Amino acid sequence: MLPIDYGLLRFIWWALLGLLLIGFAIMDGFDLGAAMLQPFVARTDGERRVLVNSIGPVWEGNQVWFVLGGGAAFAAWPALYATSFSGFYIAMILALGALILRPVSITFRSKLEASAWRRTWDWAFFIGGLVPSLIFGVAFGNLFLGAPFQFDDALRVNYEGGFFDLLGPFPILCGLVSVAMLAMQGGAWLALKTDGMVAERSRNAAISAAGALVALFTFGGVWIAFGIDGYVIQSPIDPSLPSNPLVKTVIRESGAWLRNYGIHPWLAAAPVLGYGGALLAAMLLRAKRDLAAFIASSLSVAGVVATAGFSLFPFLLPSSTDLRSSLTVWDASSSPTTLFIMLIGVVVFLPLIVAYTSWVFYILRGKVTAKEIEGDAEGHY
Repeated sequence: MLPIDYGLLRFIWWALLGLLLIGFAIMDGFDLGAAMLQPFVARTDGERRVLVNSIGPVWEGNQVWFVLGGGAAFAAWPALYATSFSGFYIAMILALGALILRPVSITFRSKLEASAWRRTWDWAFFIGGLVPSLIFGVAFGNLFLGAPFQFDDALRVNYEGGFFDLLGPFPILCGLVSVAMLAMQGGAWLALKTDGMVAERSRNAAISAAGALVALFTFGGVWIAFGIDGYVIQSPIDPSLPSNPLVKTVIRESGAWLRNYGIHPWLAAAPVLGYGGALLAAMLLRAKRDLAAFIASSLSVAGVVATAGFSLFPFLLPSSTDLRSSLTVWDASSSPTTLFIMLIGVVVFLPLIVAYTSWVFYILRGKVTAKEIEGDAEGHY
């Protein structure tokens, strides 16, 4: 007999998955955003080296949040992992390929002084920031529309869509929301970690990105409210039952993605944080209060990601072709024993990750300057 109810364990792991995704969006988000902004804020070779070295020592640690998120999906939500990675396979390969390009470009860019060599890796660095940012947003957009999959009676999944089916108007909008959000985060980071013209251009870029985020986020919310039918579980829910998505009844209903906010009004804190953090970050960047602006930007990122999670709950991956096959928090998890054992691991190791990450950022505090890089060219990227 486990000390925690199965339904509560499922809810805890949904919250933990959301926390890991928020951690990834905040921490690796500024790496992706900095890479996207490089062609616009760093115009000389020296400025590009400053930009690269602002994230060079920390990008690998930030990637831990992505690994943890994928691991949590694999272990806690195996049906979600199998269905999404099978259905979004090409999109995931493109994102992973671009993520690989980023560290490779960081490492190889300064190996040779030839301008063509460095320009090539600069573009690879840019692609390594833009493509994952766009694809992750597109993937989230498709969650609201539903994916074309269904389970047979043996719970074998059959996915009926293709890569280009993912690129509808609403998912593309969500991709642009993601790009604007992470560009804001990257610009706020560069304003904090660099100086001179790189910092000044980064502030202006982050302010523009924050404005774009507010506009696109609003457009997406209106579209969800009036243009997209959400999903609702119509049959009784028993969170203690073994995972089987086929035992429920699901219907589609206009405005259903906003239903949770009517039931629990306090959830509106998430979109308010998304808006407020972006606007506050822009104001603080204008005042050159860069640390406070980065914190505000991070809060905005958390608010935007949480808004998506709160809107979808309890759905993890709806099905557009067989509504009852939709995966939810209550019917797509691992066994209670698996969830409990993993929870013990999280309680032990997550604080350690937060602690050593905080220590690393404390040790690496301060700005990266061109003078510092020129004085120790071999010790920098």
